Amino acid sequence: MTDSEKRPARIDEVARIAGVSPITVSRALRQPEKVAEDKRRRIQAAIEQTGYAPNQDAIRLRSGGRPAATAAAASTLVAAFVSNIANPQFSRAVRACAEVLEPAGYRLMTGETAYSYARETAMIQSLRDLRPAAVLFTGVIELEENREALRSLGVPVMETWAYPQDPIDMLVGFSNFDGGRLVGEHFGERGHRRIAYVGRGGGRGVLRLQGFKEGLAKHGLRPAAELSVEGPAGLAEGRRAMIALLEQGGEPFDAAFFGNDLLAIGALFEARRRGLAVPGDLAVAGFGDIELAEALEPGLTTVRIDSDDIGRRAGRMLLTRLAGGTPERGIELVELSLVVRASG
Repeated sequence: MTDSEKRPARIDEVARIAGVSPITVSRALRQPEKVAEDKRRRIQAAIEQTGYAPNQDAIRLRSGGRPAATAAAASTLVAAFVSNIANPQFSRAVRACAEVLEPAGYRLMTGETAYSYARETAMIQSLRDLRPAAVLFTGVIELEENREALRSLGVPVMETWAYPQDPIDMLVGFSNFDGGRLVGEHFGERGHRRIAYVGRGGGRGVLRLQGFKEGLAKHGLRPAAELSVEGPAGLAEGRRAMIALLEQGGEPFDAAFFGNDLLAIGALFEARRRGLAVPGDLAVAGFGDIELAEALEPGLTTVRIDSDDIGRRAGRMLLTRLAGGTPERGIELVELSLVVRASG
């Protein structure tokens, strides 16, 4: 048996044989009514020649878009990629999504992108052989080659945790800009004057910083320091960021906004270890409202994200698509709010 006979056929092979693009194959599988009949016939012939995707999508193509009563079983695996596996926000969202999908027979497999383009690319490439029923990300895909690769899979793709105007497929997200703005406005209203920002220097971290700056600007303020923390930041990175802020010299900072709650909590622990009163000497705010944010003493001021709601919404939309339907909305906006607690 040759190597080509051992491995599953790929969508680009179907596209090559049919003389169309992989995107056209994907569209024919998902929305056959939008593809010309002659192309559908060529694609179906290529599918039968290669043995590609002997599942519900291929059966729908053969029947011109009508569900087939004798369709072969499709994959029941949903690939869920989280940005930071240590962050409870993401695990709660994936769990809530699973609670929707699993009663219908689907199972979630989780991996971590760690905010790395290289890891994201490798994981997306692996999906061609894995051939899942659907894909979920706790984030949005920025690299165009990765967006194209996901489109070519011909399966539902769900992005979350941001609100771009051009999602790959479906989206349940929120405005990171607005979240940052809420904290900036709050610090300005509280009378803070020397204010720091600590967070990711790319992706949605940039949006949170831009919103934070706009909120501060309403009070004639701007950040006195901006520290970039890359990768899956947690408590240890928060402690190190607080040390860096305290060692900068000059007038002490009186407030700091951290791009996620784990960073903020680590920084709060370090501030207290050094004898600083929070919020007396320093106000601290985070982003996410994980369970620990409320349980702390003092409680953490933070932007609240309902991770469970994001997961449930994403699960319902994916389930509708997996059942052959179309969600009422392909893009859903989740509202944010500022939860003010004793830390600032």
